[in-house]
Amino acid sequence: MNRAFYTILLAQFLSALADNALLFAAIGLLTFFSAPEWHSPLLQTVFVIAYIVLAPLVGPFADALPKGRVMLIANTVKFAGCLVMLAGLHPLLAYALVGIGAAMYSPAKYGILTELLPPEKLVVANSWMEGATVAAIVLGAIIGGALINPDLARSILFSLGLDDQLIAPKFAIVAITGLYFAAAVINLFIPRLPIDHTLPSKSPLFILHDFWHSFRLLWRDPLGQVSLAVTTLFWGVGATLRLLIIAWAALNLKYGLDQATQLTAASAFGIAIGAVLAGKFVRLQRAVSVLPAGILLGFVPIALIWVESLIPAVLLLTFAGILAGYFVVPMNALLQHRGHLLMGAGHSIAQQNFNENISILLLTGAYALMVRADWHIHTIVLVFGLFISSIMSLIWLRHRNDVVH
Repeated sequence: MNRAFYTILLAQFLSALADNALLFAAIGLLTFFSAPEWHSPLLQTVFVIAYIVLAPLVGPFADALPKGRVMLIANTVKFAGCLVMLAGLHPLLAYALVGIGAAMYSPAKYGILTELLPPEKLVVANSWMEGATVAAIVLGAIIGGALINPDLARSILFSLGLDDQLIAPKFAIVAITGLYFAAAVINLFIPRLPIDHTLPSKSPLFILHDFWHSFRLLWRDPLGQVSLAVTTLFWGVGATLRLLIIAWAALNLKYGLDQATQLTAASAFGIAIGAVLAGKFVRLQRAVSVLPAGILLGFVPIALIWVESLIPAVLLLTFAGILAGYFVVPMNALLQHRGHLLMGAGHSIAQQNFNENISILLLTGAYALMVRADWHIHTIVLVFGLFISSIMSLIWLRHRNDVVH
């Protein structure tokens, strides 16, 4: 791996760290102002709407400019979202603006890998990228959960000689704004690579036609189909389970929000281990062979129903993360490889984001409806666990004999 790759990796880490810490700061802000309980899962929903609505635009945008410049613009939008949340805009609306920046950022951060590296290094590069993202999730959960602790916020503000009456969630947002600014500075050092794929026309009708053509192309390609199906399921379920863990920990472990957010770090740590294992042992040509790990994954959250102490919970969540990281990294690499060959890296990642975030929107929306309908948290966990295993089994049966070429 060259120096440019590590620059991209650092920029991605800081931006993802801020994204994940901001989620918990926004949850803390909603809690502080006594917002309805079902508003918290809606944070994930409003965040991903931009990925869906803007998908036809962000792919061509990422491919039409140097991707380092796209990442800089996207981080600036995230920075603005933090500022307006701090200024008093409702957290749901402000987090939706951050989602717009994230939707712009994603096709560039993954698409640049196919421009920078040969295909044989994509699994390893994705294991590094996934490891950095997971480290950001771990630290984001820890930092976000810690910064919304009123006692910590007051002590830090007092030691700095600042107004210690600033509420903890807003103090957290101030710190997170600094992370977005640091990520934007790192973006300036990403080298300008040749433009990958520009559209012959910028008319809205042509852009929509091009997007639909890319959508059909990926879903009709057998290898594109399996990688897109798996990553779509992974991110939808992953976003929902992160919220489920918070609610489950409150019931089974009697944890508050700050403790529960740190518990989510166990699964993120496991994903990092699984990503490293995939990078070491799975070749791109055998990417489909990892699918049984996804079938097993669905049974792990179900086991949490009977767990009422910390150590078994941490072990199970770590194991779930290992399984998830082991199968999603090769699938990401396979999708990037096929997308780069079929339509251009930015276009394919925009398609991935479009499909993944429809999944996140539907599954977090379903979770919000279950919470609003007063379903018991154990029932919700059981439903999601069985859903994961069932869908992964169907995907494996359909694609188990596919060969990467």
